[in-house]
Amino acid sequence: MPDQDVGVLAIGAGPANLALAVAIEESGSRELADSTLLLEQSPDIKWQRNLLMPWARSQVSFLKDLVTLRNPRSKYSFLNFLHDQDRLDEFVNLGTFHPFRWELSDYLQWVANSLERVRIRFGARTERVEPRLSPEGTVVGWTVTLAGGDTIRCRDLVIGGGRAPKVPAVFADLPPDRVIHSAQYFTRIADIPKDRPIRPVVVGGAQSAAEMFMALHENLPLSEPTIVVRSIGLQNYQTSKFVNELFFPSFVDDFYDSPAEVRAQILDEMRFTNYAGLAPPFLDELYTMLYRQKRLGPRRSTVRAMTEVVGARVDGDEVVLDLRDRRSGKVEPLRCDVVLLGTGYDSRMPPIVRDLADQIGIDDITVSRCYRVDIGDSAWGAVYLQGVNEKTHGIADSLISVLAHRSQDILADLVARRATAELRSA
Repeated sequence: MPDQDVGVLAIGAGPANLALAVAIEESGSRELADSTLLLEQSPDIKWQRNLLMPWARSQVSFLKDLVTLRNPRSKYSFLNFLHDQDRLDEFVNLGTFHPFRWELSDYLQWVANSLERVRIRFGARTERVEPRLSPEGTVVGWTVTLAGGDTIRCRDLVIGGGRAPKVPAVFADLPPDRVIHSAQYFTRIADIPKDRPIRPVVVGGAQSAAEMFMALHENLPLSEPTIVVRSIGLQNYQTSKFVNELFFPSFVDDFYDSPAEVRAQILDEMRFTNYAGLAPPFLDELYTMLYRQKRLGPRRSTVRAMTEVVGARVDGDEVVLDLRDRRSGKVEPLRCDVVLLGTGYDSRMPPIVRDLADQIGIDDITVSRCYRVDIGDSAWGAVYLQGVNEKTHGIADSLISVLAHRSQDILADLVARRATAELRSA
């Protein structure tokens, strides 16, 4: 397919764009569904591909799947997936709202396989996106170039590939083979021989860092892991049923309509509900593992709380981290073999979005309530952003909690813009 035209092109086939694909399938518009294509750079669909530990669970209820909160009768629900796979009885018997992460990942692949009209192209990595302009200079669509040179033209573009991994500046000069971000964990850890004694250091105090710390004990049986935490210690998510209402899709309207300074305050106060804590059951498991080590041995693991990394360098065959104790101010070296970063993701817009904004001359990327980038009312082609709008749509924007309703918001805008275009041309 060296050259192709579609109506809607979605980059990334993760939960966000799959939810939109389902909404388009169920919209009743065969024309829209038949002209929608998703691009996925991997050969299949995995949710958090490099953190699919067999014991890791979702922190969100299975009812917040791709579709149920929008259409409880949908055949694309998680419950229908379990029924179709003859797993419903066993799952119900677990008595939990929180499936294993691998089970949700299986669900996403099942949804992708079940789509009837919307297509997914696998092994399609986007290298460049360029606007197509009318003689008057307005955007009429987009041209996407894939690795290998294939091009796809579309009217409307949806970017849902997530943010870039965040590597703090202090680690920037370390050789790439000595640094593993959580987004690379399983792929990279498989390259380290299991029979080799190794001293890994995990940096971070949130869920992904703690999961890598726990997993190292299984994946590298001879390792002696250390986790470095800047805060007073590993902590539970700070949540309650009252706070959880801020993850409701209905809260997006309240948040979007609030002044910018109020939004910033809310996001800061909600940080420990998602980004800076651990799920309570997992935190208990981790503490129990450390307790067993203390009482029964061997003591393989170390937790360094109230500690920050202020320097990182290579000395011979070792990585040396300069650790500063935040209580005493004392700095001392810690020698290790590899550094694992649970440091989250870059808060800036993804590079593909920033590059696109530069091309069309946008200094400030502004997103409407329906997730459409403001490029002028006269534009024929639109670009929508999924999962990167926390500043305007709330902390749930990067989570699966609002996927079903967000897909409806984007779908409604797609349909409305097409209806307006038909009226203008009539």
